Amino acid sequence: MGSAKGSVMAALKAAAPKGDLVTEITASLVVFLVALPLCIGVAVASGVSPELGIISGVIGGLVVGAARGSTLQVSGPAAGLAALVAETVLEYGVAMLGVIVLFSGLLQIVLGLVKLGRFFQAISLAVVQGMLAGIGLPLMFSQAYPVADAKAPGTPLENMAGIPGLLADTVADPQALIAAGLGIVTVVLSFLWKKAPGPVRKVPAALVAVGIGITVAALPGVDVKTLQVGNLLASVDVPGAAQFAGLADAGIITAILTFTVIASAESLFTAAAVDRMHDGPRTRYNPELIAQGAGNTLAGLLGALPVTAVVARSSANVQAGARTRLSRTLHGLWLLAFALLLPQVLALIPISVLAGVLVHSGWKLFAPDEFPKMWRQDRGEFAVMTITTLVIVATALLEGVLIGLAAGIVLAAVRMSQTVIRQHTEDDTAKVVMAGNATFLRLPQVIEALESAAEAGRPRIRLDLTGVTHLDHACRSQVEEFTAQQRGKGLRVELLMPGPAQRPPAEEEPAPPAGGSRPSGLQPSDPLPRRRTAPAPATAPAASGSAPGPTAEWFYLDTTPMPEDFAQRYAEEYAPGYEEGYPRGYSEGYADEYTSGFARGQTRPRAGAIAGTGAIAGHSRSPVPHLPVTTCPRHSYPALLAFGSARP
Repeated sequence: MGSAKGSVMAALKAAAPKGDLVTEITASLVVFLVALPLCIGVAVASGVSPELGIISGVIGGLVVGAARGSTLQVSGPAAGLAALVAETVLEYGVAMLGVIVLFSGLLQIVLGLVKLGRFFQAISLAVVQGMLAGIGLPLMFSQAYPVADAKAPGTPLENMAGIPGLLADTVADPQALIAAGLGIVTVVLSFLWKKAPGPVRKVPAALVAVGIGITVAALPGVDVKTLQVGNLLASVDVPGAAQFAGLADAGIITAILTFTVIASAESLFTAAAVDRMHDGPRTRYNPELIAQGAGNTLAGLLGALPVTAVVARSSANVQAGARTRLSRTLHGLWLLAFALLLPQVLALIPISVLAGVLVHSGWKLFAPDEFPKMWRQDRGEFAVMTITTLVIVATALLEGVLIGLAAGIVLAAVRMSQTVIRQHTEDDTAKVVMAGNATFLRLPQVIEALESAAEAGRPRIRLDLTGVTHLDHACRSQVEEFTAQQRGKGLRVELLMPGPAQRPPAEEEPAPPAGGSRPSGLQPSDPLPRRRTAPAPATAPAASGSAPGPTAEWFYLDTTPMPEDFAQRYAEEYAPGYEEGYPRGYSEGYADEYTSGFARGQTRPRAGAIAGTGAIAGHSRSPVPHLPVTTCPRHSYPALLAFGSARP
């Protein structure tokens, strides 16, 4: 017995080699307390028994949690799929749910194996936010009815239309008022709990609401609906031959594809959000997609709810200080133990409290603040986001996502087809100049410009398309047909088509300093930058602003900020005593030539010396007489520029 216990502890320590084992266990208990009411509430909202929600939560912890992929992301039944599951159960029955979830999991595994996990990151953010809002808004209205111990009419639009009648019925029924009060208290607690004192805030708001609900429901004279809980193992429903025969139904295939896309997208989007919450290992998307698929495959075999990553549990896991996969795995173990050992406790929980938890989850998914934010940032994306949300609410989740994706693609195509067209006449030539991306979306403007050039009545037409970065087949065909037609009429048409960029002749660059490449920047201990010497020209340039001559010197501009003591060191080296010793490798000729305009103790050249413009190190003139100096506008430090003037 002692050896078995020791092996278990050794396994736990091996699972968290870099983290505190006590912290991991504490975090797993926090996640368990958050997950328990959510598992039950999502199951009830999905139209299935609470046991199926707990089974999915256990699978999300023990199977998905133990797999590699993400480290801190926690999976289980999600509120985002509750409406979709409820519609599927209503249309095909609970028995078919297992087949749909099973094949969705297998399809996720295939997508992960062929490395399409990153594909979901290519979806427009506006479509994602619109999808979440389209899930959250119907969820809130559908759960408004269980809050008052009533049954929702059906579709999202019917649920919205029935709210006035629900309010009237609730006011007329004292027990419904009590249930509604519990639900409202739950919602208020969920919003305000983050303002509670630190130690109190560690307890999940949903758990506090459940405790309040159980207490009120036990009071004399209170008759609110509570959970009807059965045996956990008896709720397992393995699909049979009759259920697999349903795969011949096109509606079942559509449901499988819908579950696959939505569950995968929600899991991987959640992974990206969780990665921003911590500085630990990043999510590996393809292994994570395979792990989600394995969880859904097992959930489908047991007839349970689909499994996805859940933001609420994941954020609780991060905030509790978890650092490894151990915490999320253990939370599944606590769920299993609670359901097997204390199922009678679940029967005390009022349904209205769980509905209130889901109303708060729906509000967070809806995220109304994102709409004005998107309007300010990008009105085109705002339109895509709004269209996605409205179509999901009016029709179904899959249709809304597909239409949102189509709207996003159209928006991107329109924005990428930015073509600038200028048409004018000059002497005997009608000119058309085009630049940008010329696609079929801009074909009307292209045709209009070409026709205007033809109607100008000039003997020559010049079509300059060299500024076009992309010319699709439609526009190219139109231009070539126009050219052939006009040439057939006897006009001279000059057509300049876009082609590969031609590199200009390479200019000879100055050789790097001896001993290596150009300096990448100065360190405080490095010597100050010096210029190379060149043979003196026979004659001076005719004018200071003339073009560079054959003996022109070029200086490398290093944009790295100078050391803080640059000014003092520069003044010391170029000021008194500079000629003596020819510091840092300067030749005698250099000192004789370039210090001839300086007297000892002076920082200005004597009369007759050629001085440049600018200021450096506090001087009004450049220390090197012929070299102008400027100041970098970004860093406010002196920078030597490349000059084309020959040495005097």
